[in-house]
Parts: sequence; structure tokens; C-alpha cells
Amino acid sequence: MCSALSAPEVSCSPAQAGPVKNRWLVAASAVGIHVSIGGVYAYSVYAKPIREAHGWSYGQVATAFSLAIAFLGLSAAFLGRFSARKGPRTSARLAAVFYAIGLAVAGWSMVAGSRFGFYLGYGVLGGIGLGLGYIAPVATLIKWFPDRRGLASGLAIMGFGFGALLGGPLIRWLLETAGLAPTFWILAASYFTVMMGAAQYLEAPPEGWTPTRKGSSKEMDAKDRAIAAGKTPARAAAPTTATGARALSAGEALRTRRFWFLWAMLFLNITCGIALLAVASPLGQEIAGLTTAGAATMVGLMGLFNGLGRIGWATLSDRIGRPATFVAFFAIQLVAFPLLPQLSHAVVFQAVLFLILTCYGGGFATAPAYVGDLFGAKDMAVIYGYLLTAWSAAGVIGPLVAAEVRDRTGSFAGMLYSFTGLFVIALGLAAALAREIKRERDGRSPVLLLKSQPSA
Repeated sequence: MCSALSAPEVSCSPAQAGPVKNRWLVAASAVGIHVSIGGVYAYSVYAKPIREAHGWSYGQVATAFSLAIAFLGLSAAFLGRFSARKGPRTSARLAAVFYAIGLAVAGWSMVAGSRFGFYLGYGVLGGIGLGLGYIAPVATLIKWFPDRRGLASGLAIMGFGFGALLGGPLIRWLLETAGLAPTFWILAASYFTVMMGAAQYLEAPPEGWTPTRKGSSKEMDAKDRAIAAGKTPARAAAPTTATGARALSAGEALRTRRFWFLWAMLFLNITCGIALLAVASPLGQEIAGLTTAGAATMVGLMGLFNGLGRIGWATLSDRIGRPATFVAFFAIQLVAFPLLPQLSHAVVFQAVLFLILTCYGGGFATAPAYVGDLFGAKDMAVIYGYLLTAWSAAGVIGPLVAAEVRDRTGSFAGMLYSFTGLFVIALGLAAALAREIKRERDGRSPVLLLKSQPSA
């Protein structure tokens, strides 16, 4: 029999004997982990206190954030198979250990005045914790919600966006009341406790598990099948993608043009968005005349809209499709970025900034579902881990470019204008991938590997 903790709208098929966890509680655990590691998005609140305490430049302070994001993507890519083999619970526990140690070392570096110690703690060790903590919940929820891929990835990644909403004001309060080094130590203990607790319930569904609507003899009703298949019913019993093609292994996925299209799209979206996140507080003060407290509040609200964009856009993508969703991201930002430096009115400036953040967060939340659509669930964790190397590259380039432009020109406006051209490229890639997917669904273009390969 199924467990009493099974999700209320889902029953278990006869073949699924034994206890099955409540998938919504699994989702809550995933959100708890992502809220904790999402505190990295409030990093700009540290920038001014660190510069004042140690005299480091914008670029030197931004380097720690870049390293954290770089190691997030690298650890997700190289530890993807480890996560798939050991399971999400073990991965989440290791994430808690690495992330907490990284923050603790960062606190020590503030006492010692060691910039390289800060890079090691916050950037390298913390970044490894970020990567493990990021990929395990997402890949797990995709398996628990095959009928709502966009919603599933949005739920998990929404928490990462909300991490700044909670982290921004919390970090500012701790900095004012406890001091620079103790802030890192308090956060290390707090995040470790939350992540370890959430990891206890995080688990993949049993082999062969599928959600079944109560009162229905079908494993998924017609509507759910359409959603799970990107509005196209499955056409074969073998594992398939959303278009009905054979699911691909990680090695095969890397040899398709569509993977690299998606990689480039994610890279461009993150490069521009993460540059804003890295300098959000000083940017708001420079362009819109916000006070230090007002800028910190804005950083927290950015986390709110980042999170709302993740769940909102990801859920919408289940309805309009992932290709149309990515086209919308880039079209909106193509207009918003060059508009931002012209907005000296604080409310209008923040409204446009928050709109950009919904697209930034939405790109993250929609990407895992897009991976499932394009390549199937066969090697989901591994393929998605490889895709997150785009985050690593963007995490290095975006904040450093933003800081370099600021240091050289004394203004962030040039950065915002230059990123506009990147969105033209991104929009072209999104449209090209959408056309390729449509041709495949129409039966006019199969999935092509970049090199010939025997059929698996």
C-alpha cells in the first residue's frame, strides 16, 4: 500500500507497492535547501563593508562572488554523476558541509584580512556546496513531477531566488549588530542546520513510479500527458523526449546542436543578469539615488522578484512551451537594459530592474524543464550539470566586467548599454532553437548528433 504521506491528488499505481513519500513535502525540502544557498545572491550587501574594512577594489570584492558561481557550475558538472549515483540526500548533506565550512573560512579571512582566504572560503569551498545543493533538488523534483516539469523546476529554483529576499535584510542586520566576521559564522551555523534538516526528506521516487490521479485507472490523464510531453502525447513506450524522439544519454546530448544553443542562451542571460546582481546595491545608489538602507531593501526585493519569476515563468512555460518562454525573456530584456540607466526616478528604476530579475530567474527555472523536453529524463542530472557550466562561465565574466567598467569609467551605464547587444544574439538563438524543435515535432527534422554514432 502507498504511504499516508502520498500527495493528496496522487495515488500509486498497482505496480508501485511500498511507501511513497509526499512529493509536495519533497518539494518543500528542496525549497529549504535552495533558500539557504540562495543567500549568495545577496552578496552585493557585503561589498561596501568589505571594501571599507580592507580597502579592496570593486573588482577584488567581485572576484569572490565570481569564484562562487564558477565553482557552483563546475561542481554541478563534474559531480553530476556522483549525485545521480549516491542520491540526492547524500549530495544535499555534503552541500551543507561544504557551504558551511566555506562561510566559516570566509569569516576567518575577515579577521585575518586575507583576500585569498576569502576567495578559498566563499568562492571555492562555498561554491562546491552551492553546486551540490543546487543540482540534487532540481533533478529529484523533475522525477517527482513528470506531469508538471516547469512547475517542478520552478518550485526548487524559486527558493534560490528567495534566498536573497531573506538574506539581504538579514545580512545587513547582522553586519550592523554583530560585525563582519561574526555575520559569516552565524550564517554558516544557520544554513547548515536548515540544509541538514531538509536533506533528511529529500529522496528520489521509487523506480518506475508515476503519479496517478485518484479515481482514474490511467497513470496520467490526457492533460498531464500533454504537459509532460510538451503538449505532444508520448509516441513510443521507450524513453522519449517531449517531441517523441528517443531520450539521449549525456554523451549524446553534448553532441547535439540544440544543447549548445541552450548553453549559449543560458550563458548570455546569466552574464547580464548576474552582473546586475553583483553590483545592484551601488548601482541603485548611483543611478536612482537610493540610500544605503534603501539599496539593501531593494536587494531583498530583487530576491522576491527573482523567485516569483522562477515559479511564474516556469509554470507558464508548461502552457506556452519552453521555446516561446525563452524568446519572451530576451525580447523583454532587449528593451529593459538600455532603458535602465536613463531612469533616475527610484520607483520606476526599481520596477524595470525587478522585471529584468523575473526574466533572469525564469531562465534558471525553465532550463531544467527544457533539458527534459529536449533530451528526456534518462541522464537528466548529468546533462543539466553540464549545462550549468554556462553559469560558471557567466559567473566569472559578468561580475568582473561590471566591476571593470565601473572602475575604469566611474559609471555602470556603459555596462548596461553593452549588454543590449548580447540580447540580440540570445534572441536569435532562441528563435533558431524554437524553429528546430517545431521542425522535429512536424517530422521534418530528426535530432542530429554533431558526429555519427551507433544507435544506443
